[in-house]
Amino acid sequence: MTVIVAKSAGFCFGVERAVTLATETAGRCAPCCTFGELIHNKSVTDELAALGATVANSVGDVREGENAAVILRSHGVTREITDALARMNVEVVDATCPFVEKIHRIVRDAEDEGRLPVIIGARDHAEVTATAGQVRECAVFDSAEGFAEWIIEGDRGDLPVAVVFQTTLLRGIFEKTGETAKKLCTNAKIYDTICAATQVRQSETRELASRCDVMIVIGDRHSANAMRLYEIAADQCTQTFFVESAEELPRISGDITVGVTAGASTPARIIMEVNQKMYDELETRSEETVEPIVSTEISEETAIPAVEPTAEIAEPIAETAEPTAETPASETTEDAQPAAPETFEEMLEKSIKILKTGDRVVGTVAAITPTEVTVDLGIKQSGYILISELSDDPTKPPEEIVKIGDPIETFVIRVNDVEGYVQLSRRRIDAIKSWSDITAASEDHTVVEGKVAEVNKGGLVVTVRGIRVFIPASQSGLPREADLNQLVGKTVKLLVREVNQQRRRVVGSISAVTNEERKLNSAKIWEEIEVGKKYHGVVKSLTSYGAFVDVGGVDGMVHVSELTWQRVRQPSEVVKVGDELDVYVISYDPERRKISLGAKDREKEPWTEFTTKYGIGDTAPVKVVKLMAFGAFAQVLPGVDGLIHVSQITDHRINSPAEVLHEGDEVNVKITDIDFDRHKISLSIRALLEEEQGQYDDEDDNSGGDAIVYDTDHPNTEIEIEE
Repeated sequence: MTVIVAKSAGFCFGVERAVTLATETAGRCAPCCTFGELIHNKSVTDELAALGATVANSVGDVREGENAAVILRSHGVTREITDALARMNVEVVDATCPFVEKIHRIVRDAEDEGRLPVIIGARDHAEVTATAGQVRECAVFDSAEGFAEWIIEGDRGDLPVAVVFQTTLLRGIFEKTGETAKKLCTNAKIYDTICAATQVRQSETRELASRCDVMIVIGDRHSANAMRLYEIAADQCTQTFFVESAEELPRISGDITVGVTAGASTPARIIMEVNQKMYDELETRSEETVEPIVSTEISEETAIPAVEPTAEIAEPIAETAEPTAETPASETTEDAQPAAPETFEEMLEKSIKILKTGDRVVGTVAAITPTEVTVDLGIKQSGYILISELSDDPTKPPEEIVKIGDPIETFVIRVNDVEGYVQLSRRRIDAIKSWSDITAASEDHTVVEGKVAEVNKGGLVVTVRGIRVFIPASQSGLPREADLNQLVGKTVKLLVREVNQQRRRVVGSISAVTNEERKLNSAKIWEEIEVGKKYHGVVKSLTSYGAFVDVGGVDGMVHVSELTWQRVRQPSEVVKVGDELDVYVISYDPERRKISLGAKDREKEPWTEFTTKYGIGDTAPVKVVKLMAFGAFAQVLPGVDGLIHVSQITDHRINSPAEVLHEGDEVNVKITDIDFDRHKISLSIRALLEEEQGQYDDEDDNSGGDAIVYDTDHPNTEIEIEE
């Protein structure tokens, strides 16, 4: 058997610094305490307690005194705690990891710049809590998906944000969040705050686990970075075990390779104890050094049976219970045979089960609330499903989806051993089960339905049975210049063109379905088409002379003059691409496959409305729409224009209508003539002016006196004007 110990296993720089500071402080100060556990490792906490450094979980637990000291944990503390300790009679020793302190500075500076700090990490982890406590307001998300949902649902794409990451996160989460921010945010700053030591450990663990038969991860179960290493190792090696000490080692032997790594808060002493126990139990026959590993071969005579791979990833084997009065150590009958030794699989069944992110687990629905569903998993942790993770339909009440007592298969999103709960998702299980259906649909060219979830730079994202399917813009079924946002929230039919489950990439086409439907509908339309038949269509494109409208498989042309009763220069003044339009057939040519359509409502013909409302001699308010050399055209009603001849614009001679009128002016006119056959109307402003002047003249004739004006050069002189 070959044993390979990871080169970077054990204390990182920040942990080493914190433990050194705490040990020195405990040796010279009393009373002494750490604010929270210095690091997430019980053995270190116990060692510090033996030196006199107890754990204070609140400011009230800190004892003051002339020689008193409080050590800030490596994960850091909130500003509120720092300020409170500064007011106390106690020495404050800051053991915050420098990498964590760097994050604190980033979020404080971001707040000063007017940016909202966004933290990606476990919201109840000590490091994330301390970082959030550096500012007045921030947003915390467990994953890139949570961050994306927050941006989309709140329409926060333009919000200035500064995104930081818990130092122990997986590198993939940082990369995924960065991609999300680039796609959805226009004013975001992304900071790579994942610790360099963490990255090295994770990369080393992934590479080591990929070539080992068994992996041993050493660390405290409250340590986030150690649990991350376990997740990475378990993803590469089916037989991965998490141990806190040498006593928890499983039985392993045979011609296999065993990899050993440890979290950043694991003391070198424990790593050495684990290795030593493996040596002691296996009776070393020969040793050779392998950089940076120790390779050990054991004799076949003393070897324990080799570990057989199983699908279960479990904790080390629990110790066998001592016999009791109810279960005697040797209870045999006359025919009883000696009990066979427990197999490795049987011992695994007795072990304590560890759930990790990505696991699939079956439980029972224990309770239902408006916000979540509680699931009994049959283990020490309780599980819960947020309503958003229950199904793809957030509007559907949870009581309609599951019932108390129902068995339910779920996907593990997150495990929190500190708080003792497991966050689950049924929606993701449904998505996993849908992969086979999606693959089959791709192979069989079967049409599937999905709801358009969002628009990105390249096209659309459609959710099909919980799986995100990318639809390139060219395959959306809409014209190139159309706004893709009009499809968001709509249910569409599509064909699956490409499936790559390993990369979780699915590409589909809406136009492939619509084009096929158009072919079928086209034949039907040409069979049933007739003049005057009405259709409901969609504007596909615009030209300078009209609009092409899809009437369900066939494109017809609506000339600009047939779009509306009003006078328009361009079709874009009336419609745009993607608009729905009611049209009717004016004419058609089956051989040339051309259809002429109209959109004007014949029942609201403007000339009929005009002749019903007005007659010769009536006064009407009009709007000047066009000026010509010989006069001005004015709109009497939408779709009905009349001419005001240049001689009828005013009561004195003018050379051009522009001297008096402008396009857009609204004036009153008198209708002087109507040509019912040619639909022409003559209008006059002058006629109204003369009528008004005649009224003034009549008033003057009835006054009985001469008109009096004032000499403007000699205001005190009255001049009589005789008519």
